[in-house]
Formats: sequence, C-alpha cells, structure tokens
Amino acid sequence: MALVPMRAILEAADRYRYGQAAFNMNSFGQIESAIRIHELLGSPAILQGAEASNAFMGGELDFMHGSAEGKRKGAKNIGDIVKKFGADSTIPVALHLDHGKTLESVKACIDGGYTSVMIDGSSLPYEDNVALTREVVKYAHPYGVTVEGELGVLAGVEDHVFSATSTYTNPLQAVDFFKKTGCDALAISYGTCHGPNKGKDAKIRNEIAIAIKECIQHEGITGYLVSHGSSTVPQVYVEQINALGGKLVDAFGIDVAQLVEVAKCGINKINVDTDIRLACTRNVMRLFTKYPELKNSPSIGAVYEAMAANPKNVDPRNYVASVMDAILYGQEKDEDVSRLMQCMRDGVVDACAPLLVQFGSFRKAHLVELVTCEQMAERYQKAGI
Repeated sequence: MALVPMRAILEAADRYRYGQAAFNMNSFGQIESAIRIHELLGSPAILQGAEASNAFMGGELDFMHGSAEGKRKGAKNIGDIVKKFGADSTIPVALHLDHGKTLESVKACIDGGYTSVMIDGSSLPYEDNVALTREVVKYAHPYGVTVEGELGVLAGVEDHVFSATSTYTNPLQAVDFFKKTGCDALAISYGTCHGPNKGKDAKIRNEIAIAIKECIQHEGITGYLVSHGSSTVPQVYVEQINALGGKLVDAFGIDVAQLVEVAKCGINKINVDTDIRLACTRNVMRLFTKYPELKNSPSIGAVYEAMAANPKNVDPRNYVASVMDAILYGQEKDEDVSRLMQCMRDGVVDACAPLLVQFGSFRKAHLVELVTCEQMAERYQKAGI
C-alpha cells in the first residue's frame, strides 16, 4: 500500500467522528514501532516530523539550530524509513511536516517523501499568515500533498514553537482563512498548550471547535480541524521517571476524556509528542537501573552519562549522541545497543496503543480511501485549489 495524503485519513476521521492521533517521530526504531502498533490495532497512521526532527534525523545534534541542508537530509531519511515500513503496510500511512516555518522547509519535505505539510504562520500578522499559507498550498497541491495551516497562538514550548500566552482562534476568521488559502486542515487554539507543562487543570474550549466547524460547513467549505499541544502526559510516566532519578516538575497534560470529547466536536487530528518522549525515557532509565553494569558499557554508557547529567530533560534526542547510527539508520552494532533501541520501540507502543483505542481510530483503517498523491493532485486541479 502506497503512502496516502493526510487528507484521506482526515476525511475518514471526520465522516465517522473519531479522533485520529498524529505522533511525532525522532528515530528509525520509533517509526518502525509506530507503524507496527497501528497495523496491529488496524488504525490509520499519521506520523510527523518537525523541523527540529528533520535536522536531528539529518545527523545534526544541535537540532534546534539545524541547517537547511541538515533538514533536507533528515526529511529524506525520515521519508525513506516511513516508506520502508509503510509502503507495503496493511494500513494507510501519511507522513506530515509539523510546524514548518518556511516554503523552503516545505519543499525539502515534499522532495523527501512527505505526503502532508504544515505551514505555521500563526506568529505573523493575519494577512501575512494567509499569504504564506496560500503560497504553500499553491506549491503543495500540484503534488497531491495535504496542507495544514494554523490560526491562533498556543502557549508553551516545543521544538521551534515558543509562546508565553495563548490567543484563541476566531471562528469567523477561520472561515475567511479557509476561503483565502485553500488549505485542507487548520490547527486551532482552543485551550491546549505545547510541551509537558500544560497546567494541572487545563480546559479545552469545545465551543470554539464547534463554532468553527459549523461555520465552515454553513459556507460549504470542506476543512479539517487539528488539535496541537495535545499530549496527555500520563502521570504514571512522570511518577515512574521521578522514582528512577528524574526531576520533572509541574508536568501535566490534557485529560484524555477531553480529547475523546473533542473528536465529537469537530476536531479530526490530535497531535501527541511528549507522551512518547516520556515513555521512551522511562524505559531507558529502567534499563540502566535493572542492569547497572550497562552504565559502563562501551557502546551505551555515554547514554547513561548524558541522561544523568540532565535529569530534568526527557527528550531522547538529548542523550543518544553516542548511538546515532542506530537512531538514524537502525544499525545496532551490538547487544547493548539493541537493548537500548528496544526500550525506545517499546516506549512507542506503550504511549501510542492506548490513545489509538481511546480516540477511536483502531479498526478504522479500512474506512480510509486509498488515494495516491497523484490522484489527489488531479482532484485539486479539477477543484481549482
């Protein structure tokens, strides 16, 4: 089965009123494991790479300041891995750029095999956001590639996204945005927050999503809504990490029950990143605790040292520099590296599986139309978008 444009997966989620999780990926093993668990549960899959992810998967350890060449290399690497495990999969798989900032980033990802891209102009003046998003639509749609925009600002910190405060999305402006840009999907601000510190009692304003969906339907617009900053940050992960020596403080996510409800209120795609980071880090910490001799392993001892040096950070990208061949290409040179990589794969399963069931996408893969990007490009052309 060829990879599909994300729009096909969102169409099914919208039609059958379930939530489709979209998971951020940062290694060969994570991608492999994510596709396998989606297959096992019969769920469509949306896998995501952010600009920082692309830089990291291009081999740049200072991924927050990644070069254009590194991002291009990483986008192709991620695309190749997703094709390796997804091209002949039993489920539809889409590969999506999360929080792309420039047309150049979009082009690199499309060249690398991404079937969907997000252009985030939410920090720009409204008309500039519209212009940038429209430019990306005009470039991506001839390739059959889905385009997601963003309107409204989410607070929090995550990769290239930084904001101290939120600005809720105006439903009427959302209608105008869809009309002027021709984008397929829109990330809205309605109470979620980037990063692991969303606040203990974060509340989603469902009425914003409902109003936007009602308004675009009234105007005859076909568009899909996206919930960013929606990691659930399971407290059991936080407690287990801290018990193993971590120092996470005020780490709270969005309550799963709220996310289940928003899928009934017009939200079609729910982005999750932090949960996977937590699960993978928890597993790696357990490995070194159970087998303390591995702390001195010639191949993975440096991983332990990097983790111990920064117990507040749970992003695996910050402690795997010594095993990059395994991270980037799946090259596990010895048993110790294989055990470490298995921790990562198991973490993905642990974090993803419950959400696929709870959001409702499990056993829904057969509902997705298996349209290719080439076929989608023809539909965009006929529709004039």
